[in-house]
Amino acid sequence: MIGFLALIVIVGTTIWLVERGNSLIEQSALQRTIRISAVELRDNVRTAESSQRGFLLTGNEIYLAPYDTAKTRARQELDNLSRLMAADAPNRAMLPMLSLALGEKITEMDNTIALKSAGRDADALALLQRNRGKTLMDEINVFLYGAILVADENAALNSAEQQRNASLLRWISAVAAVVITLVVLVVAFTVHRNRQDLKRARDEVRDINLTLEERVKTRTADLVMAWERAEVLLTEVNHRVANSLQLVGVLVQMQMRAVTDKAARDALRETQSRINAISLIHKSLYTSKDVTNVALDDYLGAMLANLETAMKKDGHTAILKCYLEPFSLRTDASVSLGVAVQELVTNAFKYAYPDEPGEVRVRLKRLGDDTAELTVEDDGVGMAPNATQAGTGLGSKIIQTMASALKTHVEYINRRPGMAARLVLTTANA
Repeated sequence: MIGFLALIVIVGTTIWLVERGNSLIEQSALQRTIRISAVELRDNVRTAESSQRGFLLTGNEIYLAPYDTAKTRARQELDNLSRLMAADAPNRAMLPMLSLALGEKITEMDNTIALKSAGRDADALALLQRNRGKTLMDEINVFLYGAILVADENAALNSAEQQRNASLLRWISAVAAVVITLVVLVVAFTVHRNRQDLKRARDEVRDINLTLEERVKTRTADLVMAWERAEVLLTEVNHRVANSLQLVGVLVQMQMRAVTDKAARDALRETQSRINAISLIHKSLYTSKDVTNVALDDYLGAMLANLETAMKKDGHTAILKCYLEPFSLRTDASVSLGVAVQELVTNAFKYAYPDEPGEVRVRLKRLGDDTAELTVEDDGVGMAPNATQAGTGLGSKIIQTMASALKTHVEYINRRPGMAARLVLTTANA
C-alpha cells in the first residue's frame, strides 16, 4: 500500500508539473512574441524616421520606399501588440496613448515629406524644428521599453518557476524511490515464507520499470525542448546584434552627411560598409537553421550587391560580377573573410579603372570538401612594382589582419592587364 501510494504521488505530481510546464512554455512564447513585436515596432519607427530625414536632407526619392514599408510594418506591429497583450496586462492601458503618439508621429513625417515634395523646404524645416517629432518618438520609446522590460521580467519569472518545479520533481522522485526501495526490501524478506508474496513483488518490479520508462521519455522530451529553446535564444541574440549593427551603420551614415571634409566622408563611408558586412553575417544566422556556420555564396552575394550599389552612388563606373560556389565557414571566420573581400573589391573599384569603366570579378571555387579558393580580379591598370601606395594604407592592413585570422595569406598576382588577389580557405584552419 505504501509503494502504491508513492507511485500515485509520483504520477500525479509529474502530470501536474508537466501541465504546468506546458503552460509556462506557452506564456514564455507569448512574452517572446510580445517582445519581438515591440522591438520590431521600435525599429520600424526608427527606420521610417531615418528615411524621412534622408529625404528631407537630400530630396532623393529613393528614401520614400523604405519609409512607406517601415510605416506600414510599424502599424502592423502595433496591431500585433494590441492582439497579444492580455486585457489585464499592466501596460495594456498605455496602448491607446501609444497608438495616438504613433499616429501623430506618422502624420508629422508625412506632412514634412509632402512639403518637401512640393518644394516647400522652408515649411518642412520649420515643421521639423518644432521638435514635436522628437517628443513623440520619446513617448513611443518609453512605452516600448516598458513593454520589453515587462516581457523580460515575465519570461524570467516563468523560467524561475520551471526550475523550482524541476527541483520539486527531483525531490519527490528521490523520496518516493526511497519508499519504494524499502517496500522491495520488505517483500524480499518475506519471500522465504510465501511464494505468492514473491510473485507480487515481481509484479511490482515490472510496474516500476514501466514507470521508469515513462520518466525517461518525459526527461528526453524536456531535453529536446531545452535544446530548441537554446536555439531560439541564440537566434534572438543574432537578431539583436544585426539590428544594433544596422543602427550603428545608420548613425555613421548620418554623421557622414554632416561632415564636409571629403577624406573624412570617405573614411566614414568605408567604416559603414565594414559595419554592414558584419551585420549581414548575423542577419544570415537568424534567418538560417544553422546558427554556427555561414553559407558564403549567399552571404557574399548579398554583401557584394550592397557594396556595388554603394560604390556606384559614389560615381565609380566598374561592374561587379560574382561566381560563387556553395561553401560554408564558421561564423567568426566568415566575418573576417567578408571584411577582407570588401576591402579588396573596394580597392578594385577605386584604383583599377581611373579613366574608363571595366569589370571586377569575385570567384569562390570549391577545391575539395574542406578547401576553397577565393579570388578578386580586374582588367585595370594594375600596379607597378615600386608604385606609391594609394590611400592611407588602412585597407591593406585590414586585409592582412583578416587573412591572419583565417590562418592564410593574400597572394597578389599581376595579370597584365589588371591585378588579382587570391586566398585559399580551409575549414580546418578557419
